[in-house]
Amino acid sequence: MATDGQAAHLLRHSTRTLSRRGLLIGAAGFAGLTLPWLLRAEAAAGRGQSRKSVIQIHLDGGPPQLDTIDLKPMAPIEIRGEFQPIDTVVPGLQICELLPRLAMMADRCAWIRSLVGSAGAHDAFQCQSGFDSKNLQSLGGRPALGAVVSKLQGSTGDSAPPFVDLMQGRPLVRNSARPGFLGPAHQPFRPDLSELFPRELESGMKGELARLGGDHRTSLTLHPELSVDRLGDRRSLLTALDGYRREVDATGMMSAMDRFTEQAASILTSGELASALDFTQEDPRTLERYFLADTTAELRNTTSESPGATKKFLLARRLIEAGVRCVSLSLSDFDTHSNNFPRLKNLLPILDVGLSGLIADLEERGRLEDTLIVVWGEFGRTPRIDPKTGGRHHWPQVGPAILVGGRFRMGQVIGATDRTASVVHERPVRYQDIFATAYSHLGIDPQQTTLVDPQGRPQHVVEQGAVLREVF
Repeated sequence: MATDGQAAHLLRHSTRTLSRRGLLIGAAGFAGLTLPWLLRAEAAAGRGQSRKSVIQIHLDGGPPQLDTIDLKPMAPIEIRGEFQPIDTVVPGLQICELLPRLAMMADRCAWIRSLVGSAGAHDAFQCQSGFDSKNLQSLGGRPALGAVVSKLQGSTGDSAPPFVDLMQGRPLVRNSARPGFLGPAHQPFRPDLSELFPRELESGMKGELARLGGDHRTSLTLHPELSVDRLGDRRSLLTALDGYRREVDATGMMSAMDRFTEQAASILTSGELASALDFTQEDPRTLERYFLADTTAELRNTTSESPGATKKFLLARRLIEAGVRCVSLSLSDFDTHSNNFPRLKNLLPILDVGLSGLIADLEERGRLEDTLIVVWGEFGRTPRIDPKTGGRHHWPQVGPAILVGGRFRMGQVIGATDRTASVVHERPVRYQDIFATAYSHLGIDPQQTTLVDPQGRPQHVVEQGAVLREVF
């Protein structure tokens, strides 16, 4: 077995000419070469945890596999629908005609047509953690990937929080990015983006906000009357006053407040997070990359995104550059029980322009290999179109997913469905497989890494997932 020092030496002298996958294959002659070995090698060589990040893009409501990346042009009309497939730069791969920019970047993506194991729940929890929301519920539930990153790789001295959740653009609504049993110290920062991305909330979300009460905004800049020295004095005073309560607190809230106080000070004094949320500081030429004209006359659902939502992808890139390790964002509303095709004519161009812009942007800045992008939803949609509503309904049996970046091997299709995209008949991919791959990208061994739950028991970050062998 090679030592960690030997592994680091090999990695340092190989990365100029070999990809991660090339190294893995080329070094296969070394006895005992495994994923844990490779992760330790990256860590010893100063890679693996340095600038690695993950952007999770949730297609809220459940994206239709048949109308995005797994079209079935030979199926009956009541299944194949209105959209035509178009060729991509990857030979033999076709995707929806409403994704032309992504078709020209298909070699930067891994197209997963066989996502299985959906919990069937209408939220993003499984897309955040890999687990059903009921898993370990009595202990607080499973933590989201970003919360795990906060626990294992975050620091209170960071100028940006390790985990930012932009999901619905409203703080506290549909909180799927939960820290679970890790406790409130590792919950994500959730800025209010309602002014940047105005969108009518679903009735259920309106009810949530009403029950939660009034102002949920968080200041991201230091008040002009509060100097850095005074901020330090206040922190010292709070520490002294709360000393007793900290000793007797069993909920973890006091330690969370300690962590938040430390991190808030770093965020306020650096100003980097506030700058990341300010589009006026962006190069106009870059803004143009994310521009989508509002020219469509097709039906837009009242709760769906407007064309300006393409800038959510730009915001994700700016947050990553500011030091955030995990960013989650959502595009709503793919819950197309009615008017599936008119509504997708609005939604899919947003995905096309936003994601292609993000890929090009990260590539141009030399950040694509350090950033893994995951695009998916909570499930797919029914193969058969409802003749009464023109919609597709929930279909947990199979869904689509897209991976981009992360030093992985792209330009390929993983998995296949039957002739109606109803079931998987080749290479099923589970949600936890995606998470195992994401953790390995971040330098976290998905098979060996455990977190201690409130009862003192170790819990693995994934239970059944394995890294996708096709991308290594």
